[in-house]
Amino acid sequence: MPELPEVEVTRLSFAPGIRGATVLSASLGKPLRWPLGVAPQRLVGQQVLGVRRRGKYLLIDLSEGLLLLHLGMSGSVTFASGQADPGKHDHFDLRTTQGTLRLNDPRRFGAVVFATSEDDPVAQKLLGRLGVEPLGDDFDGAAFYLGLKQRKAAIKQVLLAGDVVVGVGNIYASEALFMAGIRPTTCANRLSRPRVLRLQSAIRTVLARAVERGGSTLRDFSNAQGESGHFQLEAMVYARQGEPCRQCGAVIKAIKQGQRSTFFCPQCQKP
Repeated sequence: MPELPEVEVTRLSFAPGIRGATVLSASLGKPLRWPLGVAPQRLVGQQVLGVRRRGKYLLIDLSEGLLLLHLGMSGSVTFASGQADPGKHDHFDLRTTQGTLRLNDPRRFGAVVFATSEDDPVAQKLLGRLGVEPLGDDFDGAAFYLGLKQRKAAIKQVLLAGDVVVGVGNIYASEALFMAGIRPTTCANRLSRPRVLRLQSAIRTVLARAVERGGSTLRDFSNAQGESGHFQLEAMVYARQGEPCRQCGAVIKAIKQGQRSTFFCPQCQKP
């Protein structure tokens, strides 16, 4: 599933090219997770003002409203001036004066939703409960500590929930917890302030490095220009069960938490 770094890498790969474009047409394929919410013709003639990101949502600002685009479990977008005819798994095309933005999603868990503004109830239903952005200035250590103090669940599960800090998905939660030396099963409210501050720093560092490396391509992720990510090549624990820890040599362990695989070093990461 594309996580925050992959969504940010995707944004960076097409945002400059589509900014300022005028929408010529919009077309839909098979139904996605949620409906567009308006007739595609409503988008024609609108100007693309820019592309932002909130958590794992891409926000395409239009002259009259915005599109919220989510990649779901297996989605990806391409942006090009000469797109071929839509294929079996191409479910949304936004054709503009500067190229066509296309969503490809084999499993159809992604979505493109129109809202009149970010305050629209449609947008608030999707964005309103998201936590603070981990790469933004609002990711404050003191507030993070207070937020975790209210949570009794395992720290890995709290990170994945996304209501304290948004976008720290499965890959990067495992990596950040390793960097901070925290066992994934530790109760969030048991973490001391110094450990929380180390975790905050680790989250920032891991996510920023992942964006720099183009995200992680585990199966078929690529950005809007078709380029794969390479962060997975330097992962310290993720998907390395049974292999020696790069830091201490102990065997990397794998467990299930909430039906998701968690990877950690039993020597470097303390409860």
